[in-house]
Amino acid sequence: KKSEVSGVTAKADIKPKSMHRAKIWSDDVENLYRFQQAGYRDEVEYKQVKQVDVVECWPETGFIKKLQRRDNTFYYYNKQRECEDKDVPKVKVYVY
Repeated sequence: KKSEVSGVTAKADIKPKSMHRAKIWSDDVENLYRFQQAGYRDEVEYKQVKQVDVVECWPETGFIKKLQRRDNTFYYYNKQRECEDKDVPKVKVYVY
């Protein structure tokens, strides 16, 4: 039992080394935008907090389909791009 607990804390210590803002839209920026709307830094933090292995994505586009917020309500996203050009500079891109 102890090894499980220490494994989780070791995993939860993954912190980004740096951060910059997105300049142009891409598939990665789109998914980061969706994570940040739901209150997470990125996929790494989402998987740590929610203890999930896979994030549900649209098979056609690869964009995130559904995210669970910290208060356990769900955000559902469209297959198409949702991050408009004016929102791109708001997206934080973390480097590990």
